[in-house]
Amino acid sequence: MTTTPVGMRCPECARERTRVRRYSGGAFEQPTVTYALIVVNVIVELASLLGGGSGAAGLGSSAILRDGALSRATVAHGDVWRIVTSGFIHAGLTHLLFNMLSLWILGSLLEPVAGRARFLLIYFCSLLAGSFGALVAQPVGYTVGASGAIFGLLGAAIIVLRSRGINPMESGLVFWLGFNLLLSFTISGISIGGHIGGLVGGTLAAIALYEVGPRLRLPFAVTGGLVALLGAAAVAGAIGISA
Repeated sequence: MTTTPVGMRCPECARERTRVRRYSGGAFEQPTVTYALIVVNVIVELASLLGGGSGAAGLGSSAILRDGALSRATVAHGDVWRIVTSGFIHAGLTHLLFNMLSLWILGSLLEPVAGRARFLLIYFCSLLAGSFGALVAQPVGYTVGASGAIFGLLGAAIIVLRSRGINPMESGLVFWLGFNLLLSFTISGISIGGHIGGLVGGTLAAIALYEVGPRLRLPFAVTGGLVALLGAAAVAGAIGISA
């Protein structure tokens, strides 16, 4: 045996050199999709303010809000695009600030781990499911905001951490989820259906990508297709509930 800095090793092992791999923070590791989504949301809010939207809590009267906010009546009228556009519109600057801060935190955590394609799938599946949930819970009135998609990212992050052997309870995400759900049920004016729907959509999307896919050894094209089907089912449900 040979004495080495890491203890006693056999002569053959002592002569071997361990290959060290270094990874630098490249462009791929940056949450560029998260940044792009934040930019889009901010641009939409600025355009809304310039068009007559309200900077305080409220919808205002801008064309963006009038043509993009979500309601059963407008979807029944054929404005199906509102299922998506409502997720990029906010009721004032405070609403935008809280949602974008949450998106930045969760996106910075999840996107570098999941990759851009999976992150986008989870985000938009959550957004569509959140719109469906909002319509289920709110027969009358308008809904806007990225909260449904953000709740979906929160649920997905918990699933991804668990799939990597990390206890979600130790990360603080479960506490954050519980706290936000408490706020959803106790503060008036918050879309409970949008939050629950987005949470369910994002969680199911992550389960398909990180639980079902690896266990069944399915390629990404198949698991991505499953997530797309979840989003399509949410759109169909939104149209059906509005009819």
